[in-house]
Amino acid sequence: MTQPVPWPKVKRSLIAILRGIHPDEAEAIVETLIDSGFELIEVPLNSPDPFVSIERLCKRFGNDCYIGAGTVLNATDCARVADLGGRLMVSPNVDADVLAMAHERQLVTMPGVFSPTEAFLALRCGASALKFFPASVLGPSGIAAQLAVLPKETVVGAVGGVSDKNLATYMAVGIRAVGLGSSLYRPGMTTSEVRDAALTSVHAYDRFG
Repeated sequence: MTQPVPWPKVKRSLIAILRGIHPDEAEAIVETLIDSGFELIEVPLNSPDPFVSIERLCKRFGNDCYIGAGTVLNATDCARVADLGGRLMVSPNVDADVLAMAHERQLVTMPGVFSPTEAFLALRCGASALKFFPASVLGPSGIAAQLAVLPKETVVGAVGGVSDKNLATYMAVGIRAVGLGSSLYRPGMTTSEVRDAALTSVHAYDRFG
């Protein structure tokens, strides 16, 4: 089993998923998120010019938080994220080649899993954390059932349909990390709207924690 890059020691394991963000707005949005208490920032690679956004964000905020990419589907893109200064790699699936590259480049990894088979494969490949996706299909009880057989030290996250409104129900069953997408950011939102959504999410997380 590959020894994983440890999950970072952050105050809140809240991952901002900025799907659809444009490079020209990325810095202002992420500054707002950091000011609101986020330390984990994901730019999905199916966003417009994602590598431009990642490069700009890493240069400006790379020392303050973990900037990285989501929807990473191949090892080449994974290496490119690392070359730009990214420290976080999130994917919707378990791909051994992607995880091997991420480990070689010392990226924190969070591959998507849905079943115990995928979860244990991801851990064997050195995943830093598991992303149960889509969480809305499994629900807290479905994830909790799998937690019973996973190693106790496993960092387990939920992504897909999770928001400030149901975050506590996931955390109550042992979820340690939460990815927030459209409830936090959608293309066209202003920085003020993102700030309001971010603070609401942070408060929901802190109330449970």
